[in-house]
Order: sequence, then C-alpha cells, then structure tokens
Amino acid sequence: MTTAPAGYSFDTDLPPSPVTREQLQELLTDVMWTDADAQALRRAGEILEPQVSDVLDAWYDFIGSTPHLVQVFAGTDGQPDTDYLGRVRGRFEQWVIDLCKRPFDEQWLAYQEEIGLRHHPTKKNQTDGVDSAWRHVPMKDMLALVVPVTLTIRDFLAREETDRAQLDAMQNAWFKAVTVTLVLWARPYAGELW
Repeated sequence: MTTAPAGYSFDTDLPPSPVTREQLQELLTDVMWTDADAQALRRAGEILEPQVSDVLDAWYDFIGSTPHLVQVFAGTDGQPDTDYLGRVRGRFEQWVIDLCKRPFDEQWLAYQEEIGLRHHPTKKNQTDGVDSAWRHVPMKDMLALVVPVTLTIRDFLAREETDRAQLDAMQNAWFKAVTVTLVLWARPYAGELW
C-alpha cells in the first residue's frame, strides 16, 4: 500500500500501551513464540502483502454474510454502512501487513491498544465519525474471529509456497501472532482482570 488508510495512526504519537514489554514477553511465551515463528511470519508477509485485497475479500464475504457480525457496521437505520465498512477494510488490510512486518515493540503495543479501544465503547465509531447503532464490538465475536482469520490464510500462503513444512510454519506463526493481537485487543474489555 502506498497511501495510509483513513484513520490509520500507527506512526502517530499514540499514548503508550498499559501492557508492558515484560507482559508482552509473557504473552509471547504463552503462545510458544520463537525466533523461527518471527522468520516464518516475515515470509508470510511477503506472500500476503500482494494478495491482501483478496484476503480481505474472503474475510468480508464471511463477515458480510453473517448477520450478527456485519451488524456492528450498521447505521442507525439498521443497514450496513458501506463507507464505514470500506474505511475499516483499509485499516484491516494494513493490519495484515503490519502484523507480519512490524516488530513487536512499544509502538506496535500502543497501536494494538488503540485498535482494542476502537472495538470497545471507549472509541468505537469515533475514528470514522459514524453514527452506528452499535457502541462496541462484542468481545465474543472479536475473539472468535481468530478461527476464520487463521484457517482462510493457508490458501493464500499456498499460492506461493508449496513446501508443506514451510506452509505449516507460516500458518502456525500467523495463528500465534493473531492470537497475541486479539488478546491485546481484549485488554480494554477485561480491565484489571487482563
């Protein structure tokens, strides 16, 4: 991508995440993250970046055909707001690239906190200035999306990688990284219990 998507603020002066580097390291340990995973995720990024629009087509087809998922994009009239969906899609595409290519450092942690807040009542609808009937994304739906976001990625990786061991390594690294981000996005919902 050559232009930052609307509302994308990774490289801005975000407040630091309440999650410390030590807590992030514990979380990475919990998902059994290794240096080999980091390498496999970078390789996955090389494969996924040119296909990121196709990846989002697959995910949006699923979300759009699942009434309880698409409803969080509904306006006050109860109908999905296509402009809102489009702006979120641009950031979702960038998230795929960032997840694979950016280091898991303080800036990355700060942006994961920002994404979590944008799903939570704290900031939902604010970035895009929408008047949605939904004031938050249900945490159950956000966390459950780890499954379609992980399972569908293998077909895209397989377009460029035929070695089964390499394909498994990339999908496993992707699964671990997605799990870490979703756990971080859940932090605002959980408060001190996180």
